[in-house]
Amino acid sequence: MTELKASSSSQRVVTRFLTAIATEDIEIIAVIVDKRAIQRPPTDPEKIYRKAVTHVAAHCVSKWPRVELFLDKRYTKKSLRRELEVAIRTGIAHLPQEVVLIHQEDSRNIKGLQAVDFVAWALFQKYEANDEQYYAIIQDKIIVEEVIQQLLW
Repeated sequence: MTELKASSSSQRVVTRFLTAIATEDIEIIAVIVDKRAIQRPPTDPEKIYRKAVTHVAAHCVSKWPRVELFLDKRYTKKSLRRELEVAIRTGIAHLPQEVVLIHQEDSRNIKGLQAVDFVAWALFQKYEANDEQYYAIIQDKIIVEEVIQQLLW
């Protein structure tokens, strides 16, 4: 099964896809880690990813106490998938919540995760390439845009 990725799509496809996303009744929560601000990186670089995902989850749970999170299955090792879920659950434990289901799925099988790739790519273009043309297409759908600038890990 093929996967639609923004990084390997033409500008025309990216623009059309983001425009289609912008017409949907959605809200986007974005958490960006400013890696340039890190003076002492963590010994385990996955801590950065886990922290960003935990922040996204906390924003979601704060707004919607019943949440079903679909994450790209980043890890092949079950222990690393479990570690990510523990980090998320620990990070949202202080929030009132009813149900939080966490799924780690192969993005080739979940079209919504492929759409998220386009949104993430648009944010990457804004923050890393100083190119806001794609970000501008979805900007009105973004309800949270948090930039983590942590010096020491």
